[in-house]
Amino acid sequence: MSNHFPNQVYPVYWYEDHVRLIDQTHLPNEFAVVEISRSDDMALAIKTMIVRGAPAIGVAAAYGVYLGAREIQTDDRDQFLAKLEQVATQLKATRPTAVNLFWAIDRMLKTARQTVGTVTYLKQALLETAKSINAEDLATCQAIGDHGLDVLPKTPAQLRLLTHCNAGALATAGYGTALGVVRSAWREGRLEKLYADETRPRLQGAKLTTWECVQDGIPVTLITDNMAAHCMKQGLIDAVVVGADRIAANGDAANKIGTYSLAIVAQAHNIPFFVAAPLSTVDFSLRDGSQIPIEERDPVEVYKIGETRICPPGVEFYNPSFDVTPAHLITAIITEFGAVQPGDLVKFHEKQVV
Repeated sequence: MSNHFPNQVYPVYWYEDHVRLIDQTHLPNEFAVVEISRSDDMALAIKTMIVRGAPAIGVAAAYGVYLGAREIQTDDRDQFLAKLEQVATQLKATRPTAVNLFWAIDRMLKTARQTVGTVTYLKQALLETAKSINAEDLATCQAIGDHGLDVLPKTPAQLRLLTHCNAGALATAGYGTALGVVRSAWREGRLEKLYADETRPRLQGAKLTTWECVQDGIPVTLITDNMAAHCMKQGLIDAVVVGADRIAANGDAANKIGTYSLAIVAQAHNIPFFVAAPLSTVDFSLRDGSQIPIEERDPVEVYKIGETRICPPGVEFYNPSFDVTPAHLITAIITEFGAVQPGDLVKFHEKQVV
């Protein structure tokens, strides 16, 4: 375990013979690294949000499949593949909304089925595939950030951007999707400051997005979720950039709860609203956002902040973790292949790695 702040954030990566995860449940007060050597432990880390953010979950799940494969004690190929399916099923059950989880696991299973050779050779191929998914996501985020520069407003010269939740290095293999756009804008001198929603109920914006910005020296102002409309009316916001956990074929995008209302408010103030996400986040099997499953989480997240209960006993709770922003509210979706209007996503279908 380390207690120093890194210059470059890699929330999930392979180290020697195990996976290292930044424990995001401890940020911003403590920087802690968790070492994962078993598939069961990876499943728990994903479920308890030690690692979170759709792309990072996908990378972690890929390594989880390999760790599960490493634990299988048989030289019989059919028996191995059958047990690997069980590992995959356990990992898929951890988070229902983030499609990168399923995409990465299915890619690992495809590697297992198509690799010819001994079980030992097959296991090594799985590790190499997981490492490839890891490296590809980092490169993808850097490309998303740079493509974002092409569609951000040209004026003013230095922009005031607003984001919701955390779609940064911590939510990916590094650099980030929405925060990747922010980082690229900062690098090119196009950013004045970032406004970050606190993002109730888990406060990922307050805890994680601001932490990343502080590490990189990016000017950041924290606001509560219900301040966004006021800030827009005051002329403080030039554009909104958010991430996504799953995007339907028509461009409807699921992201952290509160994103939908932010998109409505942005449209009311004629402010462009961008979704930044890798193509692996697009689920072309879903016609529209009504088919995206919405995870509901423990109500304790709503009625407690830290250890403090904020409402009286006897209250009922509702805690959906995501909402779906309709495509007509989205100015453009920024992918590693460029930015497109939501209805044109289908043009990139053939580019998606399966």
